[in-house]
Amino acid sequence: MHSHNYRLPQPFKDQVVVVIGSSASAVDISRDISGFAKDVHVASWSNPADTFIKQNGYTNIWMHSMYHFPFLETNGEVTVDDNCVGPLYKHVFPPALAPSLSFVGIPYKVLPFPMFELQSKWIAGVLSGRIKLPSKEDMMVETKTMKATFEGLGIPKRFTHCLGIDQFEYYDWLGSQIGCSGTEEWRKEMSLPIFMRKMKHPESYRDEWEDHHLVAQAYQDFSLYISPKR
Repeated sequence: MHSHNYRLPQPFKDQVVVVIGSSASAVDISRDISGFAKDVHVASWSNPADTFIKQNGYTNIWMHSMYHFPFLETNGEVTVDDNCVGPLYKHVFPPALAPSLSFVGIPYKVLPFPMFELQSKWIAGVLSGRIKLPSKEDMMVETKTMKATFEGLGIPKRFTHCLGIDQFEYYDWLGSQIGCSGTEEWRKEMSLPIFMRKMKHPESYRDEWEDHHLVAQAYQDFSLYISPKR
């Protein structure tokens, strides 16, 4: 079962459960199930890449595609191969179909909602004609260059949309396209400590922190968008 199919812990009562992976969904689900299951084992390391196969009689628990667009017919212009959606210029526009078709929210291991906002504003600017995309040929060249870079570094295709620490460079680029600053410095400085606290204290990391000066900066920024009480 993939995490996106998980709903309730009760069906796992008195069972021995193995959770593959240790990212956000795995942490939340393992904690949720622990009150019902006999044992919960979190396996945070996978087998070598050449063992990622579907065993007869079993669901492929190693690599379950995150991306599936059964409603979308593009005549092969956009495909999903080893969990890579492509080709996509900057994870958003398929060169052959831009700007008519765009994707929001493809990258993962990111700050999702700030990214959604920046991507959406970029798309809106392109559709309005205020922002110009490169030519289809130039966009395709960039996607091929990124693919070649990943291959040269030995990074599997399925990690194409995994941004991690590179997300802020991506946000800043989006910001430059739409005429804003991208990501606030306090948000960048907060991200790594929060990630580390989340790994060590998944139950309380939202309630305990040491970077009070960054929290103060965040509240100061938020106050610009909140009407004062009357």
